Amino acid sequence: MGAPADVVLGADLGTSGLKLVALAVDDAAAGTTAGGGPPDDRWGGPGVVAEAEAGYPVDRPNPGWAQTDVAAGRRAFDAALAALAPRLAGRRVRALGLSGQMHGVVLVDAAGAPVTPGLLWPDGRAVAELRGWRALPAADRAALANPLVPGMTGPLLAWLTAHDPAVVGRAAAVLLPKDALRASLLPDADPRVTDRSDASATLLWDVVADGWSAAAVAAAGVPPALLPRVRPSAEVAGTARLPAGPVPVVVGGADTALALLAAGTRTGLQVNLGTGAQVLRPGATRAQADDPPTHLYADADGGWYAMAALQNAGSAWSWVCGVLGLTDAGLFDLAAAAPAGAGGVRFAPWLTGERGGVAAPGDRGAWTGLSAGTTRADLARAAVEGVVAAVGAAARLLGGAGSGPVVLTGGGGRAAVVRELLAGALGTPVRWLPLRSASAVGAALLAARGVGLRVGVDPGAEDAVRPGRTAGG
Repeated sequence: MGAPADVVLGADLGTSGLKLVALAVDDAAAGTTAGGGPPDDRWGGPGVVAEAEAGYPVDRPNPGWAQTDVAAGRRAFDAALAALAPRLAGRRVRALGLSGQMHGVVLVDAAGAPVTPGLLWPDGRAVAELRGWRALPAADRAALANPLVPGMTGPLLAWLTAHDPAVVGRAAAVLLPKDALRASLLPDADPRVTDRSDASATLLWDVVADGWSAAAVAAAGVPPALLPRVRPSAEVAGTARLPAGPVPVVVGGADTALALLAAGTRTGLQVNLGTGAQVLRPGATRAQADDPPTHLYADADGGWYAMAALQNAGSAWSWVCGVLGLTDAGLFDLAAAAPAGAGGVRFAPWLTGERGGVAAPGDRGAWTGLSAGTTRADLARAAVEGVVAAVGAAARLLGGAGSGPVVLTGGGGRAAVVRELLAGALGTPVRWLPLRSASAVGAALLAARGVGLRVGVDPGAEDAVRPGRTAGG
């Protein structure tokens, strides 16, 4: 038996936690596994050597705010890497790729050190600042080709400029979350770098011209010099000094773009179901759109994809678990045991408002249709049905699922009741890829691409669930 295969790493910096995956390098042929060994558990697939994750809190110091300690992401990376170390013994780490939650703002100094907390995509403090985008000339606004959302980079920058100009004055660059993590790993490299997949999701990007929008940058009130350089996602940005030795680090990409890369979705729809939910349609065409209900972003391969997004998905289920005193698994078990329709109870998951496509920013969550006979199981069932119905509504904004099957990624898809309900809501088969983090796998694929390696990964899709039938039926 030969030496264990080398690996590439992929890290996904999420809203409340970081996931790290190691994929076996395959120098023989693309699409096969060299010495990867069995996966850790059923989340893995051939080629997945090991996975780990570490969490961190989202801080909400004021109503509507959502931010985090930027250093928490680096601490989570170090903790996850330490957890992987026993599984990586004897293996050389050949490269690292990064994925990250989109939007948000991290201001850093010239050395890449943060000068503010990281402001996150669920943050709603910049609602008033959207006036600057609505006041743009119609052609400039339509060139952004995205809905005007307060948690995107541009409006949050405008809020910082208006409310904390001194800290903006100390900044040398505006970064996206995964870029700040990369800067902490590469202290000797220029931190002022991002990629197209993240840049296109800032409300500062002219989608039609495929470059920074001078008009939107002016609306944000920041000097253009603060904007990062945009480099290819698979380009090596520098070499990190990790416990495993020196490791090349590629620029990385946005989480949804890298989830598409990992799943290999080229047609139809892909649904990512995590803290939020994203319905993705690859192969989109760039076009002007003035404050549309859906998003249009760059992917990791030079193309574009359309997205309908929900802020409230797994986060709403977590809230319900807290209210009902349930674990995640307990919520889905209870929902599966309850009758369809939840005894007439309906759940609106808009606990933090929405982006405007399926629900409005001012909408709020509720259970309705309660009666004296309503049970705890009815409340659980209604919560699961309510989020799935919202995903179905988001899919309709993109023209529906078509003939399918729909690819489902993310931890929210692990429960059979979710897959069954989603197949019914979309009217087409749903196939779940049981990867702990498709985005982290996509980041590892980018890392391999950046250093000229091949990796073998088979997501090991579950049998498709058809409308009205269960898995394997």
